[in-house]
Amino acid sequence: MNQKYNGLEEIIGYFFKQKSLLKQAMTHSSYMNEKRWEKTRCNERLEFLGDAVLELVTSDFLYQEFSELPEGELTKKRAGLVCEPSLAYCAEEIHLGEYLLLGKGEEATGGRFRHSIVSDAMEALIGAIYLDGGFANAKEFIHRFILNDIEHKQLFFDSKTILQELVQSRFEEGLSYELLKEEGPDHNKWFEVRALVGNKEIGKGTGRTKKGAEQAAAYRGILTLKGSAGEEKTNEED
Repeated sequence: MNQKYNGLEEIIGYFFKQKSLLKQAMTHSSYMNEKRWEKTRCNERLEFLGDAVLELVTSDFLYQEFSELPEGELTKKRAGLVCEPSLAYCAEEIHLGEYLLLGKGEEATGGRFRHSIVSDAMEALIGAIYLDGGFANAKEFIHRFILNDIEHKQLFFDSKTILQELVQSRFEEGLSYELLKEEGPDHNKWFEVRALVGNKEIGKGTGRTKKGAEQAAAYRGILTLKGSAGEEKTNEED
């Protein structure tokens, strides 16, 4: 069973001394219930610990990085970085869902892709690293996989709001989203959506939920509009 996690350790660049901690971090309560294990053998306790470590490291990072921001703005930034969709996005980048131990029912209903499950597992993994290798290793993991490229991540997660504001300031036509495709069984759906200003497509995106696909389309739309704004500025300068 331990060999199952070699790939994950390679991806994150951290190799556990206590492999049992990594296995526990990947054990969902549905699997524990199915095996009739003690409740403490699932990842919920590690998630509790990892959540606290993540909040501390993120708070310290933002305090140092944004010295001009007041407490309220720092709190909003932190909430955006450690929210469920953000952690699920980070978990997807390291293919965390592939390593989860899930009960048959949870497996059948798409648990490997469910934001609530993979984001909890991400926090449990942080807790496991903290217990196995100390605060410095947990901090390094958080900086590398959660606090990296935060400007891009914030733009992505606020994409629908940002795009709405851009469209309202630059166009008379309204912004809308059109579902192009919906494929796959209920537990593993896949959506494709495009963002439109009037009848003109400005971005296209895919996701495992319709909302996620709209978010991706909005992000592409922002890049399109910012790119065209840059071209207009260059032409004006010429």
